[in-house]
Amino acid sequence: MAPTDNTTLRSDARVIGLVGLAHGISHFYHVILAALFPWLIPHFNLSHVEVGLLMTVFFVVSGIGQALAGFVVDRVGARAVLFAGVGLLGVSALVLAGARHYPMLIAGAMLAGLGNSVFHPADYTLLNQRVSPARLAHAFSVHGISGNIGWALSPLFMTSVTVLTDWRTALLCAAALPFAVLAVLLLNRQALRPNPIVLHDTAKGGGSLDFLRLKSVWMCFAFFFVTALALGGIQSFASPALVSLYGMSLAMATSSYTAYMVASALGMVLGGFLAAGRKDHDKTIAFAFTTAALLAVVLASATVPAGLAFVLMGAIGFAAGIAGPSRDLLIKAAAPPNATGRVFGVVYSGLDSGLSVAPLLFGALMDASRPGWLFIGIGVFQAMAIATAVGVGGNTRALRLQKA
Repeated sequence: MAPTDNTTLRSDARVIGLVGLAHGISHFYHVILAALFPWLIPHFNLSHVEVGLLMTVFFVVSGIGQALAGFVVDRVGARAVLFAGVGLLGVSALVLAGARHYPMLIAGAMLAGLGNSVFHPADYTLLNQRVSPARLAHAFSVHGISGNIGWALSPLFMTSVTVLTDWRTALLCAAALPFAVLAVLLLNRQALRPNPIVLHDTAKGGGSLDFLRLKSVWMCFAFFFVTALALGGIQSFASPALVSLYGMSLAMATSSYTAYMVASALGMVLGGFLAAGRKDHDKTIAFAFTTAALLAVVLASATVPAGLAFVLMGAIGFAAGIAGPSRDLLIKAAAPPNATGRVFGVVYSGLDSGLSVAPLLFGALMDASRPGWLFIGIGVFQAMAIATAVGVGGNTRALRLQKA
């Protein structure tokens, strides 16, 4: 008996919700250390570059692991890989909570990066396998929104618990979250069952590394790298930069970062509708990042009141969020059949690569007392992303016309 529309809708919604929940906890962990910088710096007597190095270690390990995880996903299935990653996040927070010196913080950041590395190749493989094609744009939209919710809630959660108790207790509370998510995923493991693994004969047709010859794959990597440089600046140092530029309280500056992430999630909702049924995703991305870059330059000028700076942070996030679903569909169009995990793994390692460099780059600007340059840099990198997105879109359209 063929499934009804209602049955398919329920099944799609369940998969989207479960994958989104896992993705949210992954992004929550991107920021647990950055949120604690105001306490870690005096406690361990660290510079901005030294705490930035913790983020670099996290994202270097995640980037390398992500490229490799794509191959593991295609080989053993996305579900098992996803479960392992969620569990590793919880273990990493326990290590960080017990840190007595800087090398232990480095070790905890490495474990967290390893856990984080599995999510994009596993998530996108599950969504492509288990969600109806008609709802895939909205699935990508929800996936992006859940990540932004994780980013938005993390600093609020970590700073609130730290203020009420201490930073070690905040990390112990953070450790409980992925273990709770893992329990939910295990209870619903049947909904996340992967497609049967198909092993291809590399002697006859394309080998498992053939996708690396595609120009569009590396252009997608470049796109993620430059957008991650911008995002890394916002994640790591937007709050202290706003305090320096606008005389905000730390609470208001942290709320401005949250406004960026919440508005970005709302932008992804709109982006899901804009992306559905379209093929010129690069045009949507170009419009979104042009707007975001111009607003970032205005924010850097420090010529607006603090209240308007809060609004500008939200507006930048909303514009950048619109690009999210179009970005993921652009990658899907560039990926060859049966290589989803590998392509998303390699491409999204560009995200981790950019996020690993950004804390060092922008940390040096903050140590040099140049908070305005942080937002100028963010705008420049967002503008650079436009060229890479247009290049991917043009290349994909040319290949589509060739096949036709």
